[in-house]
Amino acid sequence: MRFCARCTAVAELAGVRVVVTRPSQQAASLVRSLEAQGAEAIRFPLIEIRAAADTRALDDVIARLDTFDIAIFISRNAVSYGLEYVRARRSFPTSLAIAAVGPTTAGLLAESGLPVSILPADRFDTEGLLAHPELTQIAGKRVVIFRGRGGRELLAQTLRERGAHVEYAECYVQAVPDRNPAPLVERLARGEVDVVTVTSTQGLRNLIAFVGAAGRDGLFKTALVVSSERIAEAARSAGFETPPIVAKNATDAGLIEALIDWRGRGA
Repeated sequence: MRFCARCTAVAELAGVRVVVTRPSQQAASLVRSLEAQGAEAIRFPLIEIRAAADTRALDDVIARLDTFDIAIFISRNAVSYGLEYVRARRSFPTSLAIAAVGPTTAGLLAESGLPVSILPADRFDTEGLLAHPELTQIAGKRVVIFRGRGGRELLAQTLRERGAHVEYAECYVQAVPDRNPAPLVERLARGEVDVVTVTSTQGLRNLIAFVGAAGRDGLFKTALVVSSERIAEAARSAGFETPPIVAKNATDAGLIEALIDWRGRGA
């Protein structure tokens, strides 16, 4: 992964204690990047990713993949679980145009032999993807969205409003991890956490529920780095006292840059 010049400076986050809330399967690279900058990374996954148990609807969509025009992958999990599921049953059609929500997802697809032709220019989220020219004039196209069960409906809803036929290939589920929050609550109470990173609204909700009443005061006084204005608004509504820092995107580089900017402003 490429980092900006600022993000490669030595130990710009020296001594900063950062809670990393990514799922366990995805946290390693961010932890390494933080530690390379001198930070202490405190792992506290807020979401657990599991393969979908009931795959009847998914089976039906996979059997008809050749009938679609565009396949959209909304996360790295959609790539990992989706392609594993497809390739256990059939080859992936070469006729489909491939769309990815961001460069990390696109990179995983490319490594799997699926070059991405539809990728947001700079905003790596649903809104950025919807702004791509290939998805603005889409009337009559058939689109399959690889994603987890549940989640936002904005992408499919907007594409349908633009005249596309949209179906989901829901290939994984997001569950609440079974973990003891006491160590984090104690660190928050002692002021031993400087900043928390959160990259989804569901993760934010899980975090607040995890710490409970005992840890809420400490959490709401702690700096928060998020990956979208939508998450920032949810944090403000929940009661965070310090205005959340909004990273450019949810990539490791985006989060690191936001943390360095925050540190540079005297945090």
